[in-house]
Amino acid sequence: MKVIFIKDLNGQGKKGEVKEVKDGYAMNFLIKRGYAIQATSESLKRLEEEKKKKAQFELQEIMRAKELKEKLEKIKLTFPVKTGDNMKVFGSISPKQIANELKKYGFEIDKKKIHLQESLSTLGSHTVIIELHKQVKAEIEVILVVES
Repeated sequence: MKVIFIKDLNGQGKKGEVKEVKDGYAMNFLIKRGYAIQATSESLKRLEEEKKKKAQFELQEIMRAKELKEKLEKIKLTFPVKTGDNMKVFGSISPKQIANELKKYGFEIDKKKIHLQESLSTLGSHTVIIELHKQVKAEIEVILVVES
């Protein structure tokens, strides 16, 4: 019997996947427990429509992320930091601080999406990567200057 998985099931199938399984397994386990539905022409048509909607939504998300990337990459964030002997920076700049600074410019970026290649604990310019989407990453410049 052909079934369409409506939930992920480890080792068996992922949501939206169509698979051929034994009749008893399909009826007594997959369908009964809500992991799958029988693959009829109507349900397959519905699945295709859902896939098209999902692909269209994904495309819109990528376009929004690209627009945001263009805006973000124009920004240079400057952080005044305290330094000690030999211009050594006390502490470092965290993703949370970068997210808070971006809020001042009107951008709501989750700190978990901000990836630091190295610790921002030296004076000068640093490149920080912000993951806006799986396929779209923005690079912004963060500059650490001596606090006056």
